Amino acid sequence: MENTRTLKDKIFLILKGLGMGAANKVPGVSGGVVAFVAGFYEEFIHSLQKVNGTAFKLLITGRFKAFYLYINGRFLTLLFFGMIVSYFSISKILDYLITHYQLYVWSVFFGMIIGSIYYISKDFKDWKTTTYFALAIGAALGLGISFLDPATENDNLIFVFFCGIISVSGMTLPGFSGSFILILLGNYVLLLVDSVNALFDTFSELLIGDFSFTSNLERLRMLKVLTVFTIGSVVGLVTFSHALNYILKHYKSVTIASIIGFIVGSLGVVWPFKRTIYKMTDTGGFLMDSRNHKIIENYERYLPELNTETYLAFFYTLVGIAIVLALELYGQKTGRQHA
Repeated sequence: MENTRTLKDKIFLILKGLGMGAANKVPGVSGGVVAFVAGFYEEFIHSLQKVNGTAFKLLITGRFKAFYLYINGRFLTLLFFGMIVSYFSISKILDYLITHYQLYVWSVFFGMIIGSIYYISKDFKDWKTTTYFALAIGAALGLGISFLDPATENDNLIFVFFCGIISVSGMTLPGFSGSFILILLGNYVLLLVDSVNALFDTFSELLIGDFSFTSNLERLRMLKVLTVFTIGSVVGLVTFSHALNYILKHYKSVTIASIIGFIVGSLGVVWPFKRTIYKMTDTGGFLMDSRNHKIIENYERYLPELNTETYLAFFYTLVGIAIVLALELYGQKTGRQHA
C-alpha cells in the first residue's frame, strides 16, 4: 500500500484529511461519512487497528521504520496532517460561512448527507429482517440524539477526557457527529473553539519569541484542557477502531445497515431550515465564550415558505449531492487505475 501511492494520491489524501477535519468540526456532520464516501473508510479503520501491542513493541525497541510500515504510517500521516491543517484553516472558513450564510451551508451539508445515503446503500444488497432492524435502530438513535437537550460546560479533566473519547467517534462512525455530541455534552465551545484558539495564539506568540503565555493562567488552563482532550481522542480513536474492525469483519451487513440508518437519522441535525437557540445565563444575558460567541444550545426546525431564499437552499442541496457523486466518480476512476 505504501509504495503504490503516487504524488497525486498523496495530495488527494491530504485533501480528504482536510475534508474529514472540517466535517468533524461542524455540528451534525460526520468525518466518517467523508471517509466512507471517498472510499478509504476500511483502510482508515484497519490502519488504526494496527496501533496495538505489536506496534508499541516495535516502537519501544527502536525499530521505527518497521513501526511506520506496520501501521500504514504514510497513509495515517498524510490524512492526519490534512485534518490538523483543516482545524486551523478550512474550519475557520466554515465558521465564518455558517455565521453569515447558515441556511446555504446547511443546505450543502444536507445534500451531502443525502448523497452519502445513496452512495452507501446503492451497492448494499443483503436486506433481510436483521439488517432492516439494524437500519431502524440506527435511524431512531440518530434522530433521537438530534433532539436531546445539551448539558452545561464542564472543564473537569476526567470529563474532558471522556469528551475526547466520545467526540472522536465521528471519525470512525459515519453519521455520528462528534461535534454535535460535544454540544450535547456542553463542551463544544470549550474544546473546539476556546482551546483550539488558545493553541493557535500560543504558536503565534512562540514564533515571535513571546513566552508571556507561561504566566497566563487562563491560557495554561486551556492548553491543559486541550492536551487531555487530545489524549482522550487518541484513546477513543484506537479503541473504536479495534472494536469496529472486529464488527466489520464478523457482522459487516448489520454494521453497514446500522450506519445507513444512523446517517438517515442525522438528517434531523443538518436540516437546513432551523433557527439557532442560544443558551442563556441565570441573569437573562447570553452565556458567552472568551471571544464573545454565543453558545449554541440547539436548533428550532421549521418548514420553509417557497421564496427566493428557499429555492437557493434547494439549489445548494443539489450542489451537496453533486459533490458526493463527484467523489464517487473519482473513487471509481482511481480504483480502475490501481486495478
